[in-house]
Amino acid sequence: MNLRERQSVYSLASIYGLRMLGLFMILPVFSLYAEGLEGVTPALIGITLGIYGLAMALLQIPFGMLSDRLGRKPIIAGGLVLFAIGSVVAAMADSIWGVIIGRAIQGSGAIAAAMMALLADLTREEERTRAMAMMGGSIGMSFTLALMLGPFLNELIGVDGIFWLTAGMAIAGIAILYRLVPDPQHTRFHRDVETVPGQLKMILSNTQLIRLDLGIMIQHAVMMAMFTVLPFVLRDNLDMQISEHAWFYLPVLLLSVLGMFPLIIMAERKRKVKQVFVACIALLAVSEIMLGSAHQSWHAVALGMVLFFLAFNVLEASLPSLVSRLAPADCKGTAMGVYSTSQFFGIFVGGAGGGYLYSHFGITSVFYACAAAAVLWFAFAISMQAPAYLSAFMAHVHIELADEGAAEKMAEALLKIDGVSEAKVVLEDAVAYLKVDKDLFDQNKITLITGSSEPATDS
Repeated sequence: MNLRERQSVYSLASIYGLRMLGLFMILPVFSLYAEGLEGVTPALIGITLGIYGLAMALLQIPFGMLSDRLGRKPIIAGGLVLFAIGSVVAAMADSIWGVIIGRAIQGSGAIAAAMMALLADLTREEERTRAMAMMGGSIGMSFTLALMLGPFLNELIGVDGIFWLTAGMAIAGIAILYRLVPDPQHTRFHRDVETVPGQLKMILSNTQLIRLDLGIMIQHAVMMAMFTVLPFVLRDNLDMQISEHAWFYLPVLLLSVLGMFPLIIMAERKRKVKQVFVACIALLAVSEIMLGSAHQSWHAVALGMVLFFLAFNVLEASLPSLVSRLAPADCKGTAMGVYSTSQFFGIFVGGAGGGYLYSHFGITSVFYACAAAAVLWFAFAISMQAPAYLSAFMAHVHIELADEGAAEKMAEALLKIDGVSEAKVVLEDAVAYLKVDKDLFDQNKITLITGSSEPATDS
């Protein structure tokens, strides 16, 4: 990356990371804090934890489209303002309903799609995959830090203080946006990262992609349901003070992160993606069964959590890659938009469902329901098509094409190149979207057909 691209990626990743840190920090402590709120019930605790996911699921694609018309930075800044307002509302609330309203307002600042579009504006195609991976890494780091920082900050400033801190981080994000993030030289639509409305019907009818969308929804539903009851398990069953919860999460998360790397290496280098993927879903189910059957035991809870986060981390890293591999060459942005919406909706379903089960059937029912959801996921994932080991590429078309017929002929010519398994030339973008086997295809042949002086780039 050049200096401008590095500045863009680091500053945008810091904005997104701060925002997600604010959302995640209350996870390990909110259920205990909520006991002192007026009108609280276990069901409402779950809704409070998950409501931001519903708002994000409904609004992230529309906000992304709006950023094409009104500009990236105004939409992102507006979303951060909403996030700050929601944090203040939650911080000042004395009742559970006030916190629910605040969390919903937080989620309505749905800037994920607009952030990715701005990142695409500020990076070259050949650096975009790396830039997106760094953005994803900032989310993973935020989640890990949040589980450890939440209990510490709860002791120092309380949950209401965490909400005030979150509002401050949103304001800091706006300052970073306008002081450190460069202004894009050109703002345009990026089919590889943005949603095309006309493609939604095709993506929603693709059974392979639907399996992945349902999978990410179940995964985040399980995580959120678990956190509706886990703080009670640590406090009431294992006799841990809230200040000690961070020391429980620290080794659990470190061990799970260390364990994930061999599995990811096996999946990619040994070409065992499906086998590792399905095994981790099974591991998710095993961890929940262990937590449900033995949550009175410190060792069982610790081991169950290590297994859970090990599986969770591997699946979180694998699912976007699988979506990219299975989506049609020119539909990656739309496929990822539906995938993200499913993820956010899963957060709401998990929070609301976990709260309901805890309210009516107790803690054990939550863990067993999570295990049942993981078993259901395993059942439809095991019949999933094994992904081809192909990479998504794009090449600019510098030959003038008269009409769609000429674009189709160019696509047919590209398909004849060794290693190219899929090709789509989009006339309005003047771009050829390809699925290729990196070991077989010759980039020079692509440039000869497209007339581009630039090589095809990994998207």
